[in-house]
Amino acid sequence: MSVQAEKKLELVAKYRTHEKDTGSPEVQVALLSERIGHLTEHFKGHKNDHHSRRGLLKLVGQRRRLLDYLKDKSPDRYKKLIDGLGIRK
Repeated sequence: MSVQAEKKLELVAKYRTHEKDTGSPEVQVALLSERIGHLTEHFKGHKNDHHSRRGLLKLVGQRRRLLDYLKDKSPDRYKKLIDGLGIRK
């Protein structure tokens, strides 16, 4: 399932770095986190849906790579993003 259009626009507006930004690592991580959260809820009721679980693991890996890239390039942007999303402790 993809993120609803309104929710996607809201996330892009919140995490963009400039007015026309739709592809920065911050925006991509925010969108992936929303999809990961949605799939996590899905698995609470569908424990044996292994095909979707594989997709979830691919999304988590993609988010991890983007976060690693952002951490290397700009640690302050990384810290701000993970605090905003609440994905690290």
